[in-house]
Amino acid sequence: MGSRSNHGCVARGGLIGALMCALVACGGGGNSGNPVGTAPAPAPGPTAPVECTGSCVNATSFLSAAEVGTIIAQSVNEASAQNARATIAVVDRVGNVLGVYRMQGAGTTATITSGRGVTGGLENISIIPTELAAISKAVTGAYLSSEGNAFSTRTASQIVQQHFNPGEFGGPGGPLFGVQFSQLACSDLIALPGPVLGLIGFTGALTFGPKPAPLGLSADPGGQPLYKGGTVVGGIGAIADGIYGLDLDVSNVDRDVDELIATAGTFGFGAPLDRRADRITVDGKTLRFSDVDFSHLARDPATAPTFASLTATTGAVLDVPLFFAAAGGIQRGTVFGEPASGIRADSEFFPGRDAFVLVGNTGENRYPPRAPIGAGGGSLTQPEVRAILDQALGVANEARAQIRRPTDSQARVSISVVDLNGSILGVARTRDAPMFGLDVSLQKARTALLFSHPSTAADLAATPDAIYLNPDGSPGTTRVRFADYVADARDFFGLPTLFGDGIWAFTPRAVGNIARPFYPDGVVMTRNGPLSKPFPQWSPFSTGLQLDLVYNKIASILGAYIGFRDGTLGAAQALLRVTGNCTGMPNGRVRNGIQIFPGGVPIYRGETLIGGVGVSGDGIDQDDMVSFLGLARAAAQVGGIGHAPTARRSDQLVPQGARLRYVQCPQGPFLNSQAASVCAGL
Repeated sequence: MGSRSNHGCVARGGLIGALMCALVACGGGGNSGNPVGTAPAPAPGPTAPVECTGSCVNATSFLSAAEVGTIIAQSVNEASAQNARATIAVVDRVGNVLGVYRMQGAGTTATITSGRGVTGGLENISIIPTELAAISKAVTGAYLSSEGNAFSTRTASQIVQQHFNPGEFGGPGGPLFGVQFSQLACSDLIALPGPVLGLIGFTGALTFGPKPAPLGLSADPGGQPLYKGGTVVGGIGAIADGIYGLDLDVSNVDRDVDELIATAGTFGFGAPLDRRADRITVDGKTLRFSDVDFSHLARDPATAPTFASLTATTGAVLDVPLFFAAAGGIQRGTVFGEPASGIRADSEFFPGRDAFVLVGNTGENRYPPRAPIGAGGGSLTQPEVRAILDQALGVANEARAQIRRPTDSQARVSISVVDLNGSILGVARTRDAPMFGLDVSLQKARTALLFSHPSTAADLAATPDAIYLNPDGSPGTTRVRFADYVADARDFFGLPTLFGDGIWAFTPRAVGNIARPFYPDGVVMTRNGPLSKPFPQWSPFSTGLQLDLVYNKIASILGAYIGFRDGTLGAAQALLRVTGNCTGMPNGRVRNGIQIFPGGVPIYRGETLIGGVGVSGDGIDQDDMVSFLGLARAAAQVGGIGHAPTARRSDQLVPQGARLRYVQCPQGPFLNSQAASVCAGL
């Protein structure tokens, strides 16, 4: 994703545009643009507005194999015009890989870099398979989008950095700070493709979505959603420049070859203009969608050759072991919300909530509300888990969305509940919630649990050190001891038993407060939070505890994929290295990793911690409110469960003279009510 801030701008037309380009060397940097002397071919703009509010999916809402071929051919056509050689991936809305195409001469590896000169973490690793990068970019475009919002990997870049907006000193971290380390192939919620595993001798694997992003969610421009009839049907990712990075500066306009190639692929499947990120504001700031549009392409995608006409001299469909089997050819996508997609409407547990659940190969609910297995007295009961999910769904249905259009839409979220061991007790979602929220809501529930649990310090001390890779992928000499994070936090707070006594209740918002490179958040020239690296050593690829917990597994996934692809690892060995506990913590309490942006609370029975609930999908304050009010309403309904005692909540702590937060609920949050301060006093 490397910084593209110096790769030139896109002329917007007229004298002002010409002057701006002259001032910043428009089209420079060698990172594409229209070939010299060639005017952009005319092409229509993105899809016209379609009035969809979550219910536009029908039997035709999927990508056919022929349409996937068209999307790839359009991208190949543009790449050729840009004198670039690309790897291109297309996925459906739940992450099933439908096709991966590599042009002849395309690079096979990419380098991770933020462009900040940082070393450590994932920075500067130069063995990233471009096919995995393309898939992650495509999944990101699909997973961050819905009928109410169309987000791209450029949008992701804007909302995961140290300031929002990047480059605006003093602003807090991006609203989805940390989301890049979700959707990993080691998650127990995300499933590797069943058909692919079947081809290599594994049976019983889940056939349906959601599927992983091999490298987590991407912030590298060149990943966009795909739409039909106003509803998301998938995503496209392209990489041709050999850099897997991000955009450090959103104040200028880039001409990015990956983005041009992906944009060409979306022709006929583009996001509705009024749903694109650049029509949505957060904290008064307009989000970014793309720095190019169809008028900037070197060729009209409508005139692209057909996929069938592409020859071996152009490229070929690529086999991606564990993720896509080229032997089966390009695939069709699934209809979102039908059982074959892995998600269907609930028919049992949440009447009147318009709820949806995750399902397995035979349509069974994978995570119905349940009590912990072998639970003792005091544990969550099945009626309590059901009440928490049901009431949280009710709050979401009443809530005004933050990141959806039209304005005054209801919030769309995913909700997860876990027990004291981090085991999943139930998952539910509202209609049209973005897909990324499933894995993230589970991460948030487990984060609230982990940092409120009395054994966390001991568990971190027993976790194997993170061992950073050298750029060539070999093990380096830098080792990260997790006990050091505990020691730093105890010193930071002045609490010698923090995370080892179970006294304090933490939420993902509170954990996020101390996992930023500045404390207080965004205030430059202050120290870093104890769960973050100092800013000179920090980047979205080298963050601190969140990345370090999953670092060894990410390295293992890379090694397993490369070894299996190259024949040095067998299928069974590769699968074992890819799946399992993402963090290596001995009890697996946060087995899919932690999350450090808001939207979850721990669950108590009186003074005793018994679980966690996490919410993700439609604005971080909305996520906080749905989890916080959902638990409060469930407590009023069934009794016996509730929030942490007020005196033990993290907002009672004032480390370094700045108070932590617990939750933050929006003002005037409901669609049909004037109620304000709805979380006060609970």
